[in-house]
Amino acid sequence: TERTALRGITVTRTKVILSLLDNVKTRLECLSRAPDGGWACDKADGAEPVIGGLSVSAVDDDEGDDVWVTRWTHVEPQTFALGSVAKGVGGVREAEALRSLPPQFDATGVEVRQDTAVSKDGTPVPFFVITPKGASGPVPTLLYGYGGFEIALTPNYLATVGAAWVERGGCYVEANIRGGGEFGPAWHRAALKEKRDKAYEDFEAVAERLIETGVTTSPQLACRGGSNGGLLVGNMLVRRPDLWGAVVCAVPLLDMRRFNKLLAGASWVAEYGDPDTADWEAHLHRYSPYHNLDPAASYPPILLTTSTRDDRVHPYHARAFVHRLAELSNCRGLAYYENIEGGHGGAADPKQQAFMMCLYIAFLEKTIGKDHAAFQ
Repeated sequence: TERTALRGITVTRTKVILSLLDNVKTRLECLSRAPDGGWACDKADGAEPVIGGLSVSAVDDDEGDDVWVTRWTHVEPQTFALGSVAKGVGGVREAEALRSLPPQFDATGVEVRQDTAVSKDGTPVPFFVITPKGASGPVPTLLYGYGGFEIALTPNYLATVGAAWVERGGCYVEANIRGGGEFGPAWHRAALKEKRDKAYEDFEAVAERLIETGVTTSPQLACRGGSNGGLLVGNMLVRRPDLWGAVVCAVPLLDMRRFNKLLAGASWVAEYGDPDTADWEAHLHRYSPYHNLDPAASYPPILLTTSTRDDRVHPYHARAFVHRLAELSNCRGLAYYENIEGGHGGAADPKQQAFMMCLYIAFLEKTIGKDHAAFQ
């Protein structure tokens, strides 16, 4: 269906197991041969779609229907289990847990739910909300998105964000905007080239929904993205500065007039368009954050990070953007950090990764968290 995408197939001796994303939740279906030679689909004992991940692989597809099962959620680390699909996918639900990774934060009382925003053109946009224990009323909220290259944002264990942000009282949100792969290739194509604005409208709709439902307020809401997600949040800064209390923009793509001339940029023309053609005037200029900075605007605090050795998105993008913002002097807080190592990941080793995370968490504490008791 339009809201379901196939993620994987596992074959055992007598079964074919389909792993599906059903409105970005995980669902399994089990196919077996029917007496008439066709395929019968086992849905009767299948669990409802769950917010989390399930990975299934055959123990020995020549010998039987036993399967290895790995399961996880935003707040539960991976558990490795052994089950059987001989009687259907209910055997996955009943799989015997063998080992689990240790939790990295206290998730007691943390609520995980899915909500839906309605984009400007009426398209429903799902998103996941991870609310801290005991939250009542608006809390500092970090909204994360990507929206490109058919990459789906599916639930993963929040080891670091959980410990650094959620456990301490912050809300974390993941938006499944167009441009990603959550609903298959059509969801990706819906935000290609001249339709890129759809991804940005989706993200804005999620932000507005969070404010409308009382999860947070504009001064307490930050957005974060990296690489193509950096382009996303760069556009959030220039399109809707009123929505945000802070912006975290990592290894970003920000100058869409020159992106194809720098490092791997030429390989992204199929995603964005070619600025050396009529594409620039037709649509690319609309979502080039560098070219849309407004001297008359008042921009929220922004932290830009990049790497001198980024071999995919040139550090020029972040450097030029921060230089222009400094010239305009209309940003309520401007912070910039360039790591001299690390490539496109922005960090070369776990120590640097920890530093980069502490950097943006400290930035959020001083901006959207400054008036919240948990971050004092």
